[in-house]
Amino acid sequence: MEEIFQNGNYDDRLGNNISTITTTANMTTSEEIIRKEDCLLDHMEIVIVEAEKRANGALNLREFYTVYLVETKVTDPDFKGALTQLSSLWRRYTEFELLRAYLEVSYPYIVLPALPEKKVLYGWQKVASDTFDPDFVDRRRAGLENFLLRVASHPVLSHDEHFMGFLQQENDWRESIKETGYLHLAESKLKALSVAVRLKKPDKRFETIKNYGIELQSNLCNLLRVRARLVEKQYGLYKLHANYGRVFSEWSAIEKEMGDGLQKSGHYLDSIAASIDTALEEEELIADQLKEWLFGASALQAVVRRREALQLVSDETYDSLTATCEHKDKLQQGKTGLISRLFGSVDTEEVRELKVHQLEQRINQSETAVKQANEDLESFSIKAMVDIERFQHQKVLDLKETLAAYCVLQFKLARKGLQTWQHIKDCLESIP
Repeated sequence: MEEIFQNGNYDDRLGNNISTITTTANMTTSEEIIRKEDCLLDHMEIVIVEAEKRANGALNLREFYTVYLVETKVTDPDFKGALTQLSSLWRRYTEFELLRAYLEVSYPYIVLPALPEKKVLYGWQKVASDTFDPDFVDRRRAGLENFLLRVASHPVLSHDEHFMGFLQQENDWRESIKETGYLHLAESKLKALSVAVRLKKPDKRFETIKNYGIELQSNLCNLLRVRARLVEKQYGLYKLHANYGRVFSEWSAIEKEMGDGLQKSGHYLDSIAASIDTALEEEELIADQLKEWLFGASALQAVVRRREALQLVSDETYDSLTATCEHKDKLQQGKTGLISRLFGSVDTEEVRELKVHQLEQRINQSETAVKQANEDLESFSIKAMVDIERFQHQKVLDLKETLAAYCVLQFKLARKGLQTWQHIKDCLESIP
């Protein structure tokens, strides 16, 4: 917990960097981001009402999968962006993955909302590993609904026509996504991102953001790991009270004067043991909220990596231009290679002019490429900083609320335990 709050310095530096670039570029200010632009969630309700287990394949080779019922309802009568006023359709988890992959390629500068786990990813999680376990499926349903709400409340993502199609287009939605050509773009960008990038002059602002994302991910992972260990011990401790309850109940059977007090005490001890189940169910929901930002830290780093890939392209085009200009200068000065001078194969004036002309054409092409690469990099950087500020603002609000909810939950559990022990004390004191 202390590590997370110590990251306040990182938050401050990150906020300063973002404020600087947005002010310089005359882009959207913090206040405008907080107010948010018009988004889909202002006009429509989105909910995943239930999940259903289905089977496909032959009877002896049957495979099972889960589908989720997505329902939408237009709440603004003047809204014209929806395909229909009411919609209800089933979506598989793989379709959610497809939607997110498409959005990632189409909007590389945006810190995309995270999907919930398809299966348990961390060994320290003390939850059901069966992907068809009802509790796990329901938590994943809630996570998928939260993902849709995050996208629908985003000022850019929510206006994407294919996102609307995901919500309301029951047939041919996959085909419409493939027609965008995003798969080809995704493959080329994945290849670029898979190469280790070492920039000559990395942007300090984005280096700070990348380091912050790494530390945020590490701190949240450690917090969740410690929380899982605490839950395991807490669960065992509370369940031990059931043994107390059984002993007190058996003891009451052989005591005449103390029997009633002991029996009531045993019932209260049983209630302590049972109270932990509901509390931990609520706590798992809080853990899922923390995991969303754990995955969000990865999305933040992904944006920085995509920018690094653009800067690498910009550096390479500039280096190519510089090398071509140097080659032209040497040619114009009459300098030739050592082999040419030794063997007397010096270019004639006509050949040299032809080579210079060809190099000038390459220089013009390289200058255009450098200009385009720089414009792409600058545009990406500005838009990425704006969205990172939106991410930061939302993260602070959500984590503050989540951590406060965790404190309230522990307070309620402790207060209930204190009240129960007070009842046990009263029962034992009432024994004549």
